[in-house]
Amino acid sequence: MTALRSVASPCINVCRIDRRSGWCEGCRRSIDEITGWPHASDEERRAILARLPGRVVKKGLWR
Repeated sequence: MTALRSVASPCINVCRIDRRSGWCEGCRRSIDEITGWPHASDEERRAILARLPGRVVKKGLWR
């Protein structure tokens, strides 16, 4: 039996990985964070969410 998680995914259905940063252009998570999300504890999910605000990709600089 799987425990229910109370921390929702930050996915906004814009699923493209930026080649330079390695982060999703929609939610700013890495591939490892995205694929590990379903198995992560709420504590791990909160830690991922805490890192996201610092992951800002300015358009035009990396493309």
